[in-house]
Amino acid sequence: MLETAGFLERPDGARLAWRRIAGEGPTIVWLGGFRSDMAGTKAQALADWAAAAGRPYVRFDYFGHGESDGEFAKGTITRWREDALAVLDKLVMGQAVLVGSSMGGWLACLAAAAVPERINAMALIAPAPDFTEKLMAPEMSEADRAELAETGVWWRPSEYGDPYPITRELLEDGARWSILPGPVNLDMPVRILQGGADPDVPWRHALELAQAIRGEDVVFTLVKDGDHRLSRPQDIARLIAALEDILPAPG
Repeated sequence: MLETAGFLERPDGARLAWRRIAGEGPTIVWLGGFRSDMAGTKAQALADWAAAAGRPYVRFDYFGHGESDGEFAKGTITRWREDALAVLDKLVMGQAVLVGSSMGGWLACLAAAAVPERINAMALIAPAPDFTEKLMAPEMSEADRAELAETGVWWRPSEYGDPYPITRELLEDGARWSILPGPVNLDMPVRILQGGADPDVPWRHALELAQAIRGEDVVFTLVKDGDHRLSRPQDIARLIAALEDILPAPG
């Protein structure tokens, strides 16, 4: 199947870049991570698999990410949740299966809670619910907090490149969307893949989400030597197997 591409215009005029593959069955929707984009290894691997398997697939970039419009520092959980819901509303016909990586796992839970009737199932990779409040804020030093109070921005160091801006608005907005300790009132099948050697999302944090989800069809897989990205060939194979487990047979 050929992949088409375009832009979805939001009410404020900002455009979200998207790519889509046609197919049969529920549409698989990729929700990427914080500061990630739809051209990443896992998102591309799923596109290749979906095209070969005849599965419909949509991936997109949030406001301020990748090919989409907007300044990253002006993004919030509220805004990115709205982006996900707009994609579901405008680009997905019928049912969807959400695949959320890191922050995308949190946004998948928020989107599924907003439109549960549209969501068949979810597959989450290193899900990071409440990361602004429970993972980022606690690592700030007194100097970092002083910087945030004075300027409204904390420049957070990164193992993957230059420091990047974390705004007061992002932290305060994120706290308003907290879903842990739960309960997380979702009943659809959920598969969670989590690296045991993940330096960004501790495996116990992802396990807390698994335990908080109300539904019974929840499977948590710990990849003991896995990192945060879970982008190795064997990790991609686990993700595809998880999807095949929760997707209805094609045709």
